[in-house]
Amino acid sequence: MFQVPSHDPVVIAGSTHRELASRIAAELKVPLGRVRFNRFSNENLKVCIEENVRDRDVYVVQTSCPPVNESFMETLILIDALKSASAGRVTAVLPYLPYARSDKQDEPGISVTARLVADLLVTAGANRVLAMDLHSPQIAGFFRVPIDHITAIPVLCDALVKRDEGAARVVVATDIGEAKDAGRFAGSMKLPLAVIDKRRSGDDEHAVPNAIVGDVKGRHALIVDDEIATGGTIMEAAELVMGMGAASVEAAVVHPVLSGNAVERLRASPLRRLIVTDSIPVPEHKRDPRIEVVSVAPLLAEAIRRIHGGHSLYDMASRR
Repeated sequence: MFQVPSHDPVVIAGSTHRELASRIAAELKVPLGRVRFNRFSNENLKVCIEENVRDRDVYVVQTSCPPVNESFMETLILIDALKSASAGRVTAVLPYLPYARSDKQDEPGISVTARLVADLLVTAGANRVLAMDLHSPQIAGFFRVPIDHITAIPVLCDALVKRDEGAARVVVATDIGEAKDAGRFAGSMKLPLAVIDKRRSGDDEHAVPNAIVGDVKGRHALIVDDEIATGGTIMEAAELVMGMGAASVEAAVVHPVLSGNAVERLRASPLRRLIVTDSIPVPEHKRDPRIEVVSVAPLLAEAIRRIHGGHSLYDMASRR
């Protein structure tokens, strides 16, 4: 006998971070939607939706991690397959947006690739997007469909509060550009804020941290940033605050890209702890005892719950 489809949201996992998608589905108390991926010898990809998604509200969970370009192509095919299966509304849940740092044309003849990513997602059939801690908030303006931009800062703050050792602490922004976000950390945790001053010497294109506006002496310094890629910025900041008399230094970032020799830099740095979220999977070869991962699954699940129910995400939004 035909059964009326449930009104629960359908959560579909791409191949980049199935663990996070499973956690989100568990928070929502729904099973992961069934989908089959076939990769052929010619490197073509076939996606088959094996779940009844007709007129359903579907959430595709896919993050940006190596291989970035292959994963993004998978996202587009997955969304297109859902539209072909008559999904009612498809929301692309992108904890870490592909090419988020390519958000401006800072030299002639280059692509503003973040805008291209937005166009391709819409062309594939995404009806809306859920993103988290975009590198630049103006990226939201690249999308021609509704986008909800939330922040994982409360998740990191909760993790830090639980580990509070009761000693004097100070939040440190890695540069002037990060001062606003760091100020939100400081405000949430009721801590003072210090900002690192970076300067370029001569023709050197690399800005070097050389001073701190604020007091870090004798305090436990907390460096905050939206992501850690090669780790250069954060490790240089850690060296500087320790040189300025900080008692210790740790860092909290949303997106653990950890590219290049970031882990080797971490191991050689004075950082006693690096707290990150699971917006990107941290593979075994990038693990280190000092890296602590906190999950954003409850945060993303709550956002999905509100979107599905037509409720506001205002208090979850990244207001920068």
